Amino acid sequence: MNELSTIQLPKRTIEQLQKVKEYPRQTYTELIEKMTALFVSIQQRNQYDEFLHKIQQPKMKELWDNKDDEAWEYA
Repeated sequence: MNELSTIQLPKRTIEQLQKVKEYPRQTYTELIEKMTALFVSIQQRNQYDEFLHKIQQPKMKELWDNKDDEAWEYA
């Protein structure tokens, strides 16, 4: 048997949940589970993007901050 809990939500939040339902009989539980899974996925992707950005920074600095390219600005 599933353990259930009751949560209180503002009516505005319930209205928003009703608007994003994919089909009329979709339960709030299904909807919230899908939303949280999507949120976790986005967080993981953002962490990966941040990691890539950090490891690319030194190489980008090396490529952008070189004297040869600066010489072309005044050619």
